[in-house]
Amino acid sequence: MNVKTLAAVLTTALALSGAAQAQQFFRIGTGGTAGTYYPVGGMIANAISQPGKIVATAQATNGSLANVNGVAGGSMESGFSQADVATWAYTGTGAYEGKPKVTELRMIANLYPESIHLVVKKGAGIKTVADLKGKRVALDEPGSGTLINARMVLAAYGIKESDIKPEFIKPNQAGDKLKDGALDAFFFVGGAPAGAIAELASSGSGIELVPLAGPQADSLRAASPYFAVDTIAANTYKDVPAVQTLSVGAQWVTSAKADTETVYQITKSLFSDATQKALAAGHAKGKLITKENAVKGVAIPFHPGAEKYYKEAGLLK
Repeated sequence: MNVKTLAAVLTTALALSGAAQAQQFFRIGTGGTAGTYYPVGGMIANAISQPGKIVATAQATNGSLANVNGVAGGSMESGFSQADVATWAYTGTGAYEGKPKVTELRMIANLYPESIHLVVKKGAGIKTVADLKGKRVALDEPGSGTLINARMVLAAYGIKESDIKPEFIKPNQAGDKLKDGALDAFFFVGGAPAGAIAELASSGSGIELVPLAGPQADSLRAASPYFAVDTIAANTYKDVPAVQTLSVGAQWVTSAKADTETVYQITKSLFSDATQKALAAGHAKGKLITKENAVKGVAIPFHPGAEKYYKEAGLLK
């Protein structure tokens, strides 16, 4: 190999290694495929990927707790989390009581409200949370924010886990068991409409949603201010009337170690006109993912890349 050829080979190799370095892989931990995190994560990943620069992918996971732990452990660059779980992780409270604080957890954006769904079969006679005593109730899997919230709701209504027959399965499995008569109720926390529940409502036998309202819901909000009063509108699910419930913010979190310029570019492209149109058209909750909502209900520090974008947009001082 002569000197010129060697020089050309070295130049090409250097250019390729530069391109590889420049291209950032950015994984987004979402949730189960039948929930809301997964389709929304897929839409966001497609929208923020920039050929040759950023390759974003959405990964199915067990949900909030699993995502926060994945970000903390470095197995994913970012993930979706309920606002309560993110706050607990950062402050070492709630589900993280007695565990090391995830002090490097950082916010990219608050996304949309997640409604607490308590789903029962139509005509089952379950009208309030108190009616769940002695019933077969799915609380979702360990690692999910739903499981934590379900336990909080039951406790607020004076129901112990030993008062029910609990099952720890995903909402799509719970939907199948409810349809087959092998389950009486299940909890799901996520943006409405959720795929598994919409499918169940349209399947013929029908569903009802149990309201979370009144003094017990008020006391839960007073004790945990990240809960907000929420209404799942009529016909969000086939033939289901409007129901009052509680919601918690869905948030997109990352690590303080994530590259500042990458997070800045991701945040900027999340709120570009093209992405905003794609999100609004792709899912009912997509319309709520706006830069104005992104800075609401945030109790952990913003990542410097995201903060730079929000300051430029005049949303943070």
